[in-house]
Amino acid sequence: MSSHREAPEISKDPVADNTDVYAFVSPDKPDTVTLIANFIPLEGPAGGPNFYEFGDDVLYEIHIDNNGDAKGNIIYQFRFQTKIRNPETFLYNTGQVLSLDDAHWNRPQFYSVTEWFNGHVRSLGENLACPPCNVGVRSMPNYSALAQAAVHNLGNGMSVFAGQRREGFYVDLGSVFDLAALRPFQSLHLIPNPGNTAGVDTIKAVNVHTIALQVPISHISWSGSQPTDPTSPKSVIGVYATAKRQKAKMREAPDGPDWDTGPWVQVSRLANPLINEVIIPMSKKDRWNASLPEDDEQFLKYVQHPELAGLLPVLYPGVFPNLAAFTGVRADLVAILMTGIPSGIVPNFSTFTGKTPADLLRLNLAIPPSANPNNLGVVGGDLAGFPNGRRVADDVVTIEVRAVAGATLPLVDPSFKPDGAAGIVTDIQTPDLSGRYLSSFPYLGVPLDGYDTPSA
Repeated sequence: MSSHREAPEISKDPVADNTDVYAFVSPDKPDTVTLIANFIPLEGPAGGPNFYEFGDDVLYEIHIDNNGDAKGNIIYQFRFQTKIRNPETFLYNTGQVLSLDDAHWNRPQFYSVTEWFNGHVRSLGENLACPPCNVGVRSMPNYSALAQAAVHNLGNGMSVFAGQRREGFYVDLGSVFDLAALRPFQSLHLIPNPGNTAGVDTIKAVNVHTIALQVPISHISWSGSQPTDPTSPKSVIGVYATAKRQKAKMREAPDGPDWDTGPWVQVSRLANPLINEVIIPMSKKDRWNASLPEDDEQFLKYVQHPELAGLLPVLYPGVFPNLAAFTGVRADLVAILMTGIPSGIVPNFSTFTGKTPADLLRLNLAIPPSANPNNLGVVGGDLAGFPNGRRVADDVVTIEVRAVAGATLPLVDPSFKPDGAAGIVTDIQTPDLSGRYLSSFPYLGVPLDGYDTPSA
């Protein structure tokens, strides 16, 4: 949930709150790209009796820019419909659920997938079943198989999944928002608190709702083939996800139906992790969620001069003297977050999509998956990781904190000497990632069940 509850209005609308976006060349199918958009932050596994589900009144979208104009040339849309099998019970399930069409599952959810491809529209799937939430071992004795049955083949090398998953993002949420404390360095903090000095993964026991799509690279690349030149802008795509609601809602009697009408209005969007949460100021966060990446020049100054970069030397006196003295534009952060990294800065690497500043998760399709992934991505010498797209296990908090602290500034300003702490600051030094991921699509792990949560 790198952008969970990141803006005042969307924090009140969790089913439309886009928490994370991932885009990576699939490690087990390297001729495909996996795109993931997560919604509904901080799902407690014991969520009954009304367990979490996608919004039937929300239009979910994943956008792909494959020509560098900061606009979605390819859009995948997802619409959901929830049914009630037995209206006379309060129970989510009335017995063991052994299959997706099991009559004991009282509130199944189905969805459609539509592709907009350069103005051409086609349906990829209708009435596709989601898996239920993982209620507990009594209700769903073989949840893994139940969820695997919800991976649907759309034909032409495409697969889709929509449903509950284990939260893959990790962060010391309690520490970060307590005056930007980094527990391993808190003895150096302006307000010392020499308690636990190991980062705490405060969200390791929650779930999330995932929309995952696996698509052949040749289908979404600018050339219509598998790119081979990692320095070419034509090898790079930009990805972002949105949630939209219709403009008006009409309510009848308290027990009557609601009616949604009017044009769709964007209420949430996300590409790079943490940008709206940490970079954009409070007064602009709702506007950010309603605007398009192509219009992000209005927010450029907050990337060029991030507030957190000014706070670090204040909160950690003497730890970041060079960063405190730096008064220039953060061209490194602009490249990482808003334009992509131009060719020549990192050997045999580029995520550049053009000079138009736009928050897009940029992925170089010509760079194959890493045989030995480093969760620090490009900062850790692994060109297949963030900010080249984003894999499910990439430690984006540590990467971005190091970048903001000045570790990436020498890439564009060789005269800048980063402070020693910039290269070693970390959020969680050794996160416990057991059970968080799968080795194949949809890559995020089996969600925790509500019955057994205390021992998870």
